[in-house]
Amino acid sequence: MFRKLLDEGRAGENVGVLLRGTKRDEVERGQVLAKPGSITPHTTFESEVYVLSKDEGGRHTP
Repeated sequence: MFRKLLDEGRAGENVGVLLRGTKRDEVERGQVLAKPGSITPHTTFESEVYVLSKDEGGRHTP
């Protein structure tokens, strides 16, 4: 939604935000904007990964 005032932005949407008192170098692309205490940040996770072989359509060079 370009050039429209909205009350909220949802996951996957692009939004522009005016942050008064915040310098440009204090904000990076991909950061999350949330109400204090509304989310819990995570720095680690567990996963299982399967990497496709060349024959399966995956990469054949690193």
